[in-house]
Amino acid sequence: MSYEAALGKAWTEIERLSAEKSFAIKFFSEEYSVDAVSRKIMSLSCNVLAKDFVSILLLHYLEQKLKGLPALSKEWISFKELESGEAYYPAFRKRAIEPILRKYGSNPEAIIKESNPKIGNADAAIVKDAFTGVPVMVEIWKGDDEFKAEANILFDRSIAKIFCTEDVAVLSGFVAKYV
Repeated sequence: MSYEAALGKAWTEIERLSAEKSFAIKFFSEEYSVDAVSRKIMSLSCNVLAKDFVSILLLHYLEQKLKGLPALSKEWISFKELESGEAYYPAFRKRAIEPILRKYGSNPEAIIKESNPKIGNADAAIVKDAFTGVPVMVEIWKGDDEFKAEANILFDRSIAKIFCTEDVAVLSGFVAKYV
């Protein structure tokens, strides 16, 4: 499906679900203004229109938010556990895992802010909210003589009720950018 078709479908669904014409969405540290009348999404920090792939992700989140976000399961899953995640995994790894490894592979502790406690079994791990109600965990293992550095992104199992696997892959690229 092209961006244009996906955007049109998402806007139509938003209009069907809500009489409201204006929404605010926080995506990581960015704030976006969603205008259903003009069908435009603006980044408030940059005062520019959101790119189409970002708009689709924001609209899919807003659609599910209007329907009601699922409760967090508090069960972390890997990308491979999502529907067709195994097939998408090479692209996911290139888009999300490899940038994290380039940034933190030799110094995993750099990802942890001093106020964050150590979580998980990795050398370093953090949890961030991509959207309200959509946490993601980034784990990093430092390399040594025997093994190369490794990283992973985990998602609350509820993410599968919010986004399709392709959306999660796009979201993961932003995880790599914002951590």
